[in-house]
Amino acid sequence: MNKLIFRKLSLDILNFFLISSFSITFIVWIVQAVNFLDLVSDDGHSLFVYFYYVSLNLPKIFSKTIIFIYFISIFYIIIKYYNSNELIVFWNNGIKKIQFINFIFRFSLIFLVLQLILNVFIVPKTQNLARMYIKNSNIDFLPKLISEKKFINVVKNLTIFIEEYKKNGQLKRIYINEKIDNNKSKIIVSESGKIIRKNNKYFLRLFNGGMTDINKENTFTLNFSETDYDLSNFSTKTVTRSKIQELDSLILFSCIKNEILNKDTNKDNLKVINDPQNKTCHLRTVKSISEELYKRFLLPFYTLIISLIGASLIIEPKSNYLLRFKKLNIFLIGILIIILSQISLKFILTSINLTYFSLLLPFILVIIYYLFLAILTNFKLSYL
Repeated sequence: MNKLIFRKLSLDILNFFLISSFSITFIVWIVQAVNFLDLVSDDGHSLFVYFYYVSLNLPKIFSKTIIFIYFISIFYIIIKYYNSNELIVFWNNGIKKIQFINFIFRFSLIFLVLQLILNVFIVPKTQNLARMYIKNSNIDFLPKLISEKKFINVVKNLTIFIEEYKKNGQLKRIYINEKIDNNKSKIIVSESGKIIRKNNKYFLRLFNGGMTDINKENTFTLNFSETDYDLSNFSTKTVTRSKIQELDSLILFSCIKNEILNKDTNKDNLKVINDPQNKTCHLRTVKSISEELYKRFLLPFYTLIISLIGASLIIEPKSNYLLRFKKLNIFLIGILIIILSQISLKFILTSINLTYFSLLLPFILVIIYYLFLAILTNFKLSYL
C-alpha cells in the first residue's frame, strides 16, 4: 500500500514538473528567439537557419530552470495534498514524516542526474552545434536585405552599395568594397547587375564595370563586360568563436590541468592560459573555466537541499506565528538557496578558503538541514 501511495506522489510531482517546465521553457524560448531575430534582419541568414539555431537553445533554457521548477513542483503538490487532507493518508498508513522526507530526497536524485546529463553533455554539445551551424551556413537571406542607397555589410570584410534596385531584380550602379587583409583590398564598380543562384550559392552577376586591386605597393585595374562575384566566400558577422559554455567538459578539464598550479597571474589575480598552440584554451582565464565546471558539476547538487526544503512543508511548527507564515517562509528559504547557488559561483578562486567553502556548500547545507528535520521529526534509525 505504501508503495502505491508514494508512486502517486511521485507521479503527481512529475506531471506538474513536466507541465510547468514545458510552459516556462517555451515562454523563455520565445522571448530569447525574438532577441535572435537579428540573425535574419542584420546577419542575412535564412528563416530555416534561424529556427534551427534557436531550437538548439532549448536544452540550455531547460537546464537553467530545472532546479526552480522542481522546487515549485514539490511546494505545490505538498500544499495541494495538505489542503485536500491527502497527507492524512500517509500518516494513517503508518508512514512517518521522516520517511516522507527521505522519499522526496531520493526522488530528487532523478532530477540531479538529469541536470548532470544536461549540463555536462547535452547543453555544451547543442550550443557547439548551434555555433558551428551558424559558422558554416550560407548568407542565403542576403537578396532580401539589399535595398537602394544603403550600405550592406552583413558579412565580414565586404560592403555593398546599390544605387537602384528595381522590382524585377535588376541592380543599377553597384559598388563593392572587399577587404582581403590588412594591406590589401578590392573595389568593384559596375553599371548594372543581378543576383543569381547556382548550386545553392548566391552570386552577383555584374555587367560593364571595373575591378581594382589595391595594396601597399601598387594598384591594378581590370575592366570587364560581365563577371560573377561569388558571395559564398564570405562568412557571417555573427560571432563564431567558441564560448566556454560550448566547450566539452573534458576539454575544460584539460585547459586547467597544468595552469591551475601556475603562479603567474594578471593584474586582477586571475590566471590566464597563455598557450597560442592551443587555440581553445588560449587567453581564457582559469577562473572563468573553473566557474563553468562548477556550474556543470556542482550546481545540480543544490537540487538535494531544495528537495528537503520543499518536503519540510509537512512539519507543523508549534508556534502559531510560525504556522501562519510557514508556507511563505519555506518558499523564501528555497528561493534564497537558489540565489545562493548562483552567488557561490563568484567565490571560485577568489581565495583558497572561499573556493573550498563554495565546493562543499551544497553538501554542508544538505547535512545541516537533514539533521534539523530529523530532530524535528524524532528521527529513529528504524525509520530508514
